[in-house]
Amino acid sequence: MIGIGAGVLIILSLPLAGAIAGPDYDGREDGKNGGLFSALGLSDGSRAAAGPAAGRAPAAGRAEPGPPRQPRTDSRCGPELTSPHGLEAQTCVLVGEGRTWGRSYYRNTGGRALDAVLTVMGPAGRTVQIRCEVAAGDEPGLCETPREPSSGTPDAYSAVAEFAVPDDEGALLLRSGSNSPAPGDG
Repeated sequence: MIGIGAGVLIILSLPLAGAIAGPDYDGREDGKNGGLFSALGLSDGSRAAAGPAAGRAPAAGRAEPGPPRQPRTDSRCGPELTSPHGLEAQTCVLVGEGRTWGRSYYRNTGGRALDAVLTVMGPAGRTVQIRCEVAAGDEPGLCETPREPSSGTPDAYSAVAEFAVPDDEGALLLRSGSNSPAPGDG
């Protein structure tokens, strides 16, 4: 009985061993397309769908490991500010791929939800504004305007975020801007 059980176990484990094996010693595929993850249905399927040659570098060179290159984004940020109400914020103007937008990073440890209004001002009186809800808690968050086509130089843009109590009072707790102090301004 033990011998029959061991034989059944060996027969059932052969497909799993083949799935785990992956490519053989000289880099050729084993015909299973992806090893254990694919065999269990846990892969994204892109390699199996593209066939055995998928993911290989061209004969002339090797592909760089890691994520694909991201487009360059430049930013101009103001100072990190803290209010006595448990709010920290920093506001930036970002430029990339011919678009400009504003972003404000924040952390609200004051114990109550707040409202933020982020405004980006550009050349010729152009303005983009967005309202964000700022949850209470220790987790950092961000508020970001839509990305608009750039007009003029990046220096022609500025951003301001205003954080306030969301009730009728609307008490302003913190104003954060993208204006960095010039060197030597102290």
